[in-house]
Amino acid sequence: MEIGSEELPGGVILRPAAQGDADALCAAYVDNREHLEPWEPRRPEDFFTVEGQRIRLEEKLRQFAEGRLVPWHFESDGRIVGAITLSGVILGSFRSAYLGYWIAADRQGRGLATAAVERVCRMARERVGLHRIEATTVVDNGGSQRVLEKCGFEPIGLAPRYLHIDGEWRDHRMFQKVLHDDDPQP
Repeated sequence: MEIGSEELPGGVILRPAAQGDADALCAAYVDNREHLEPWEPRRPEDFFTVEGQRIRLEEKLRQFAEGRLVPWHFESDGRIVGAITLSGVILGSFRSAYLGYWIAADRQGRGLATAAVERVCRMARERVGLHRIEATTVVDNGGSQRVLEKCGFEPIGLAPRYLHIDGEWRDHRMFQKVLHDDDPQP
């Protein structure tokens, strides 16, 4: 599947993840560790190493080759400043996936997440063939909720103790975006 690259505000490029990204991705996670802690699972120390990111990227790219996951990175001046992923891709009569993303602390508030989510939704429909995308946020992550709502996601419920985030089971708000109502293509 060809997912392509897109230019985002401020000269940031949204591009497919690549195996050669391990060094830059490691640096991005180390630089943003505190910024991301409230919104992510607790990570083992090897997550913050080049080898840990290399192994993680190998797994993501394997799942991409199998059609189960679609990973992109945000790049600016040779530096990774975020990531966005469609995971749990299911085709057939469901044609749905889960959306997850993060933006570096020094790139917040510039419209990058909104632009990326809009483009990924378009690519999900046109290139992946999805009907629907689901996303969840910790209930107090107002920034991500605003991004999703700006991009046409609608709230569909509350999931109590949904994910183990920052050391505890956290409630999440659930959102979905229906991309189209066309019949599924084989």
